[in-house]
Formats: sequence, C-alpha cells, structure tokens
Amino acid sequence: MTSSKSSSQSPSQSFLQSPSKASTKSHYFTLKDDALALLTLRELRTLEARAAGALPPHTLMARAGAAAAQFLLESDQHSPARQALPVWIAAGPGNNGGDALVMAAELHKAGVEVQVCMPLEVKPDDARWALDTARAAGVRIVAEPPASLQGYSWVVDGLFGIGATRPLEGLFADLAARLSRRSREDGGVLALDVASGLDSDTGCAVGGGPAVRATHTITFIGAKPGHFTAQGRDLTGKLMIATLDVAPPAQPSIVLNAPLLFGPHLPPRDYATNKGTFGTLAVIGGDTGMCGAPVLAARMALYGGAGKVNVAFLGAGAPPYDPPHPELMLHHVDDLALDQMDALAIGCGMGASERAKAVLSNVLALDAPKLLDADALNLVSGDARLAAAVAARGAKGDPCILTPHPLEAARLLSADVKAVQADRVAAARQLAARFASVAVLKGSGTVIASPDGRVAINPTGNAALATGGTGDVLGGLIGALLAQRLPPFEAALAGVYLHGLAAQILTDEGEGPAGLTAGELAPKVRSLLNRRFYAG
Repeated sequence: MTSSKSSSQSPSQSFLQSPSKASTKSHYFTLKDDALALLTLRELRTLEARAAGALPPHTLMARAGAAAAQFLLESDQHSPARQALPVWIAAGPGNNGGDALVMAAELHKAGVEVQVCMPLEVKPDDARWALDTARAAGVRIVAEPPASLQGYSWVVDGLFGIGATRPLEGLFADLAARLSRRSREDGGVLALDVASGLDSDTGCAVGGGPAVRATHTITFIGAKPGHFTAQGRDLTGKLMIATLDVAPPAQPSIVLNAPLLFGPHLPPRDYATNKGTFGTLAVIGGDTGMCGAPVLAARMALYGGAGKVNVAFLGAGAPPYDPPHPELMLHHVDDLALDQMDALAIGCGMGASERAKAVLSNVLALDAPKLLDADALNLVSGDARLAAAVAARGAKGDPCILTPHPLEAARLLSADVKAVQADRVAAARQLAARFASVAVLKGSGTVIASPDGRVAINPTGNAALATGGTGDVLGGLIGALLAQRLPPFEAALAGVYLHGLAAQILTDEGEGPAGLTAGELAPKVRSLLNRRFYAG
C-alpha cells in the first residue's frame, strides 16, 4: 500500500490514535447487483497519488493498517477460545510491510499480543514511519521466523503487495510455503492487499514462482482483477474490501460482472406476449456420434427462456425427437430454414469435416446474431477465410460471440495455453479486437471482452463446472438470450453469470462440486432467472 511522502511527524502524532470508522471499516465481498470496479495497478497508482496529494502525510498507510487490525479484532477467527493466542505478522521490506507494521501497532494498543517477523528492514519512507510507530508502541519485532506457525490465532501475510515484479525467492519463498500450509491445515491466514506472489492484474503467480494461499484477504482502496481470475480466486480466499475513503475511478477499465449490467436488457414478460416474442433459436452441430452436445445446449435454451428452440444436426443417426423435452424441434441441418431464425448457436459437436466448414461458412453469411463455440472455433482458427468472415461481421456492427476455453483461445490467437493463461484479460481483449467479436474466455474468473473496449470478469462459478457438457450448456443459454434480443455483450454477461451462479447454488445444496452433471444446471438457471428478474 503506497501512502504519501514522508514527513517529520513523530510516531506520537500518528493517525493511529483516532482513525475514523469510515476510513478503517472493511466489508466482505458478496455478489451484488451493481458492478464493482476492479482496479489495475496503473489505476491504483493514480488514485494513490491523487489521495496522497490531498491528505496529511501517511494517511493511507495509517488507514490500511488500522482497517486490517479492525477486521481481525472483529473476525470470527478471533473468538473467545483463541483471543489469548498471539498474532504473528510477516512484514516485507516495502510498503506492504509498512501496512503490516501499522496493523501490529494497532493490535498491540488493543491488548493483543503481536509478534512481527521482518527479515529485511523496510525501506520506503512511509514504511520507515510505520516501523518507528510500531517500535514506539512497543511491538516486538524480530528477523527470524518461529519454528512453527501453530499456536497463533492469526498469521498475517504482509510480505509483498501489489506491483511485485519478481518471483518470491529464498526466505520469502519459504515463508510463502509455510503460510500456505498453515492456510490448509489450521486456517486464519490473512493477506494484506493481495496474497504475496500474486500478480494483482492477472491473477497469476508472479514469474511462475510461489505465492501465498490465504484464507482471507483484506484489500485496500478497491478490489483488483487478480482477485477474481486465474489462480487469484484460490489464493485470495474470502475477500474484504477497505476503501480507505478513496473513491474509485469514474470509468474503470475492468468491472466485475453483475446483474445491473445485463438485467435491464432482459425482455419483459407481459401478459400480451407469445412464443414469438422471445425468439427462435437454432442450435447447429451434432455430427454423427456427437448428437448429445447440441441437445444439451438446446435444453438449456428452453430453460433460458427462448420462445422456440430448434436443433440442426449435421450427421446421421440423430434422434427424431428428445423424449425428456419433446418441445425441442429436431431436424437435419438441410431441412431447417436457418435464415428464419432469430439467433444461431453453432459448434457443439459439429466436428471438423469439410461439410462442417461449409455449414459454418453459410451460417456466417446470415444476418441473425450468432454464438460460435467448440468445433466452430477450431474451424475458424484453422481457416483464414472463416476468420475473416467472423471479423467482417463485427466490422459491420454485427459482432459474433466467441466462447473459447483456453486451448481454443490459444488456437485462435496462434499462441499457446500458457501465454493465454498468463494474462487472461489481455488474451480476451486480443480475441475481441482480432475478430471484432464479443470474447468469452472461459475458466476460473471468465473474462468477457467487447470489441468496443468493455471488459468484465465474472465472479460466479466453481469446480462443479469442471465436467463435460457445461460449455455446451453455456452456449445454449447465451444463444437463448440472443434469441430474446439481448445485445451480444449483455447476452454473454447474463449467460456466464447465471451459469456460474447455478453451479454455486447446486453446490451449496449438496449437488456439487463433485458429480454435478451439465444437464442439472438448466432447471437451476430457470429458477434464478425467474426469482431474480420476473418475480413479483
């Protein structure tokens, strides 16, 4: 946490003496209707510099440390049974260590026994002020870590915060490993701002090195993209946000997906509506032996509110109807007037044959909104003419929606999976720009990027989605929303959010994460859609 420039103010004049509640209060992150700004390192530095210029010296660091102490004192982990136990804090050599030292002084003043391990003395001016403050308060500071991290109510990771550029090495790598073991075995590991070793912009471990796995993180000023994508969700644990009374930017470059972004675009369900009001979707795919994928997608489209849903099979041996859902209309692709559809979802199980390539080429020439998934994406990545056709549609103001997983994204970008996963936001932006399409880069913290520059990271979903068919189901849901005439970006936001939330709720009900099947998501999505947007 960067604070203001140093001054001659003495520790006895510290802002710790009376931190305002508004400045130190933190709140748990919860799924809300409104979109949360996710602050990049560049945006944070701008906000910090602006606040530092308007506030007395050391204010931001004082507020950050006090907020962390207040959270710990009010937490469940600091229960009566554990209150007599000391708190152990690891302080790094930079401003994150300064936040940790302020926190230690606050806890000491509150009567909590605190032990600070500072292997290297802090260097920045603000952190030096924090060190003087902690020493003046009587905090015990040592250079060597204890033999064991057992016997503490909390252990605190104040080693390195945002902006780390090198992987953790030596003693710091060892401390990260010990903190992570404590997290798994005994809990009560609090990271300050971001878990040490975690890139706050990408959610990846810096330089591929070790990183702390925390059970809780208290982050300052605002949440970061890295808290919600790639490894970040696992390393962050439960997230608290302490704004330190610093307002977010008016137009953040990345936001967290939320109902406020897509809810207003859902169609009203008036009495005087009919099946035509909610659109007709065709799910195109299913080469011989792969009919299940488009059927899964089409079933979800029914539950997602489309008025009519067709399945257009490419191969032989397709079923004449779907016994669980005879509402679905099943055809061979040659027997369905695709130009009469309100939306098209293409790719599920369609294969890579010349016939599949020809169907995709024909579909791209149609005017209906389109979602491309699975085999359609692989065909586009291997054929320059198809790729150009996709980009041409976007250039004319009719962007497709592309829903790749990381391997499919790598093929589309002529890259490898490691490069895609190293910066998922950048990869999604590249996809959106290259294909003039809405890109949905699936994975932990799915990234949705629009060719007009809008980017959102999705906060819903869990390991229950790590099973076959869930991608087909997502494609069917987004296709249904396109058929209901949602704009492409908002259709993608809504589909990803509801798809992930359904998995979370089913997990809470004991149906996941292990063994949840893709088909089980559809009824739960229907319930969420109706209870949240159509109840009343």
